[in-house]
Amino acid sequence: MGSKSATERALNYLRRAPRVTLTDVRDNPGARTKGRLVRKKDNMAGQQYNDLRGAGKPPLGWIWGDFYKPWQRIYPGATFFNQDINLRREYPPLSLLELQRLIDLGWLDPSLPIDLTALCNTRQYRCDPSLRQFGVQLTDEGASVFAAKVNLEGASVFAAKVNLEVQWASETAIAAVERAGGVVTTAYYDPIALTAAVDPLKWFEKGEPIPRRHSPPADLIGYYTDARHRGYLASPPAVEAARSELALKIGYALPDRTDDAQHDMLAARKDPLQVFFGLAPGWVVNLADQTLLKPKNPRLLHYYSGRLDASKDS
Repeated sequence: MGSKSATERALNYLRRAPRVTLTDVRDNPGARTKGRLVRKKDNMAGQQYNDLRGAGKPPLGWIWGDFYKPWQRIYPGATFFNQDINLRREYPPLSLLELQRLIDLGWLDPSLPIDLTALCNTRQYRCDPSLRQFGVQLTDEGASVFAAKVNLEGASVFAAKVNLEVQWASETAIAAVERAGGVVTTAYYDPIALTAAVDPLKWFEKGEPIPRRHSPPADLIGYYTDARHRGYLASPPAVEAARSELALKIGYALPDRTDDAQHDMLAARKDPLQVFFGLAPGWVVNLADQTLLKPKNPRLLHYYSGRLDASKDS
């Protein structure tokens, strides 16, 4: 019986031909598949329709609408990717270049101590405690620019001397600030104190007392008690010894701060329980009357001074 069409005759020829099978002339899987693309307004990254609709969720790394809510936060149930999402601490970075820019533009006053509250009040730096962000990470980007600048006459002049309090800092960033005559301190904020520090106006409007800072968790005690990291729980003599050791290691001379006009500002440090400069824990800021309300109850004084006896208050 003869073939009915040219296609069948060709297939019969291939079946009888040696060393050639139908598999040899078959297209690769997916070679002729043309996926349907989603409209541009619905899919800015260009994934195929089935990739988005079939799986019911965006692909790995997809950011849907909100820059601060990426895929791993929208779908926290994916344990292979988010098994420690509720425990992971994040520290939004702040480079030395950005810090110098904020000072040059007048957003920050170098004659006053600069902490998390001062940075967040500029509205140029964002820290959201609801996203497990625990403060400022000082990076060494722009360290050469921050450490020394050149004026119009060609002479090398140092950048602004700052009293800086951050939550995490690299060794190079610390060296750049101290070479310019400044001071760096790394300090821990618990979530409640952090909420008050990032938006003090909102906290004061609620009429709540200023919280006290709690001690760091067990895995951070070593960092904040280490003078090499300029921890706020380290002893001042150990910090001065670490400053000299770092200057010798990097290769620069520490400026003399004893005769500096800004000596008092550079020497200012918060109490380990203190959240704001000049305001003690337990005080209530009355914005309407512009007054400060201080506690007088002995139990409150003991609690906010950090000398609470748990056995008496149980």
